[in-house]
Formats: sequence, C-alpha cells, structure tokens
Amino acid sequence: EVQLVESGGGLVQFGGSLRLSCAASGFTVSSYAMAWFRQAPGKEREFVAAISWIGSSTYYEDSVKGRFTISRDNAKNTLYLQMNSLKPEDTAVYYCAKVPPGGSYRDTKRPVGQGTQVTVSS
Repeated sequence: EVQLVESGGGLVQFGGSLRLSCAASGFTVSSYAMAWFRQAPGKEREFVAAISWIGSSTYYEDSVKGRFTISRDNAKNTLYLQMNSLKPEDTAVYYCAKVPPGGSYRDTKRPVGQGTQVTVSS
C-alpha cells in the first residue's frame, strides 16, 4: 500500500525557513518522479515543485523559484522541500505526491498524504 506522510510544517515569521519531509512507504522514491503541491484556504491546490525520476532534474512554480529546493534521500525513502525566505502568501497546507511514469508533474489531482500546515506571519 502506497503511503505518504508529510511533516515539518509550522508557524514561522516572514523571511524564515522550514524544511518539509514526506516519508514514503509501499514504493521507493528513487524510482519515481515526485512533486509537492499546496492549497491555501479558499483556493485550488497548486503545483509547487517536482523532481524527475532520472537525473533528478527539478522544476518549480515561478513564485518559489530561488527560495524553495526539492530533494530526496533515497536511503531514507523521503522527499524534502527546503523553504527559505518565506512569505505570508506561502501559507497553505503542503502535500507530496508520487508522479506515475509519463504523468504530468503539475497534475494537482494526484493522491496525496494528509498534508502539513505552513503558516507564515507578517
């Protein structure tokens, strides 16, 4: 059974940093592209970042480029999202997802974990 468990969220001040984790079970993160999404109150879920299966190329939504970094630790079977220079508009529930072969990184309808809340105060 595929399981994704996000953690690491919290309350942080403007300009602060957080590192989110996504612990995977039932599959190996090194064998799939992986993605992060977020959903703010009253808004649609949106793509944040993705890492490819082969070569570990990374992709980011424009508003987080230069501030967020996606990575994975194959030994721990865990995906990460390092978030720096956080802004109030980054406030959302963050989710991770496995991207099936040939799937779009930006597909927001993928199954996700329970999410982790990130709140950035101004």
